[in-house]
Amino acid sequence: MLLPRSVPSERAPGVPEPEELWEAEMERLRGSGAPVRGLPYAMMDKRLIWQLREPAGVQTLRWQRWQRRRQTVERRLREAAQRLVRGLGLWEGALYEIGGLFGTGIRSYFTFLRFLLLLNLLSLLFTASFVLLPLAWLRPPDPGPVLNLTLQCPGSSQSQPGVLRFHNQLWHVLTGRAFTNTYLFYGAYRVGPESSSVYSIRLAYLLSPLACLLLCFCGTLQRMVKGLPQKTLLGQGYQAPLSAKVFSSWDFCIRVQEAATIKKHEISNEFKVELEEGRRFQLMQRQTRAQRACHLLSYLRVNVLIGLLVVGAISAIFWATKYSQDNKEESLFLLLQYLPPGVIALVNFLGPLLFTFLVQLENYPPNTEVNLTLIWCVVLKLASLGMFSLSLGQTILCIGRDKTSCESYGYNACDYQCWENSVGEELYKLSIFNFLLTVAFAFLVTLPRRLLVDRFSGRFWAWLEREEFLVPKNVLDIVAGQTVTWMGLFYCPLLPLLNSVFLFLTFYIKKYTLLKNSRASSRPFRASSSTFFFQLVLLLGLLLAAVPLGYVVSSIHSSWDCGLFTNYSAPWQVVPELVALGLPPIGQRALHYLGSHAFSFPLLIMLSLVLTVCISQTQANARAIHRLRKQLVWQVQEKWHLVEDLSRLLPEPGPSDSPGPKSPASQASRPRSFCPGFPCPGSPGHQAPRPGPSVVDAAGLRSPCPGQHGTPASARRFRFPRGAEL
Repeated sequence: MLLPRSVPSERAPGVPEPEELWEAEMERLRGSGAPVRGLPYAMMDKRLIWQLREPAGVQTLRWQRWQRRRQTVERRLREAAQRLVRGLGLWEGALYEIGGLFGTGIRSYFTFLRFLLLLNLLSLLFTASFVLLPLAWLRPPDPGPVLNLTLQCPGSSQSQPGVLRFHNQLWHVLTGRAFTNTYLFYGAYRVGPESSSVYSIRLAYLLSPLACLLLCFCGTLQRMVKGLPQKTLLGQGYQAPLSAKVFSSWDFCIRVQEAATIKKHEISNEFKVELEEGRRFQLMQRQTRAQRACHLLSYLRVNVLIGLLVVGAISAIFWATKYSQDNKEESLFLLLQYLPPGVIALVNFLGPLLFTFLVQLENYPPNTEVNLTLIWCVVLKLASLGMFSLSLGQTILCIGRDKTSCESYGYNACDYQCWENSVGEELYKLSIFNFLLTVAFAFLVTLPRRLLVDRFSGRFWAWLEREEFLVPKNVLDIVAGQTVTWMGLFYCPLLPLLNSVFLFLTFYIKKYTLLKNSRASSRPFRASSSTFFFQLVLLLGLLLAAVPLGYVVSSIHSSWDCGLFTNYSAPWQVVPELVALGLPPIGQRALHYLGSHAFSFPLLIMLSLVLTVCISQTQANARAIHRLRKQLVWQVQEKWHLVEDLSRLLPEPGPSDSPGPKSPASQASRPRSFCPGFPCPGSPGHQAPRPGPSVVDAAGLRSPCPGQHGTPASARRFRFPRGAEL
């Protein structure tokens, strides 16, 4: 450590000596309880602080030393375990390669796909642990013969929906009829009365989908919070320091040429994202009020046209589903099986193309064009699934239409004796069709397009070029598949297993398409923004699946001749029955009170108060952050004023203090920044040198670059620890 040398000149009264500043700082650090490891000092200074905190003659107790060693070992083991988990993680090598070659935005898509795979495996684990294994282990008693119901149906006799005229095993597999009597669908689960079983399979079957949805909601919300864009927290005016990325992005442990190439691409993609965001921010700042008004009117016109297209699309889905369900006796019934999935796929394929065409007619900026098209694609994708569910509910459960055919049994028992299996088959076909469409588009459209573009030359082929790998489009496709899986948790409990296989294969199909057949998107995506958008769309899909499921479980009558809830008016009725059988009167009264209005109103008031407190705390934190930013600027300006005052008080050093010739730059140079690599807020910019004494580095100020030549001689006389306060 460099000790301060005495200054031969006299100091003005009130100016502290450097030795006094150093002693005050050391005394403050000695009494401070901050960990030495986190202090902004050099290693030699940290050892000195450690010795000051533990003076000679005072021996540390053995248990304290053992506790420190134990904490160190635990930290190292935890870090090693984290590295091991990351190394053994699924597709880590592939994700690293994709992120290096195409950027973190495209890598976030594949990471999101892996997250969906984990959610499906977790849902499958819930179903297998609480339903399938107890059903196989306990072997509940036989539920007895199926009720022989005489259905009074108008018109001619209806053929059984389970009997197909065309006995094709492949077609049976594609439509789900081959698995009707298996545990894939709801109708195969049968148990005896609740009083004769130790473990309630009905309750487990009822709560497993709800628990899976709740767990998926918590996991999605956690990743959504982690993926919040930095602009949201730091403000729109925040600009990332590019100099920090320039000097600290490279990994000097790389020794392989392939890894070095991937790292170069990764750094290049990060700079592209930063520069693109800066360019968009400047374009937004340059717009006038008249331009913004014109853009607003054009937005309204385009949104009205696109809204009409969306209404027409969901109407087509509604009528296609209704026609497919109402014409089961037609000779083209086998083709009508896949009419609703086909119309949904056609709508979701043509919709984005029409949206893009309408938006391009207005000559919007690329960022606005992509965002507007993306929002309407999300609306179309989720609205199509919602209309599909509503159409099934209207046809099978008589929701929103004449209920004469549903008065006797609570559902259309003439056409759907086991309506849960029918709904499960429709969702099964939709999931199968989505995956087959992904495979067909990858190998029958994208691959031939790449072969033709590489084989031929000309203006047309140069214009056609390879397909662009659009991250939002691919995300919406897998989110739609995951939403269908969540919608079928009650009707098709093993649908997560099927979707897990599809997601596993989709990863390799999309990876092959990206590396071999496609080109990267022209618009770079930031990983945080992409992750936030993915989780938001997934959360909307989760809510879309949870609302119909909650309505069916609580209000719709179960089928009379299949499944677990044949004798219940609604599946939720099993909960009051189990409460009456298994709980004492005190527990029953407590549960009834928790479900009554007398408890719900105080709970609602309490939640409102908690929400108000959280919002107030958030606003207070935002105001505190704003004040701290201003205080930081003021402190920097105050330090510069103090440095200027010190520069006027200290004399010019003599020849003995700085032997050797002095360059003109040494007299003209002055520290211009407190922060390494980029200017701090409030620091003065480049100023012309003025005559007078040089500046003393008494406040721990450093030149913009470490090791910069030309440091004033008076500043070399005394070196104060970096980060110390005046």
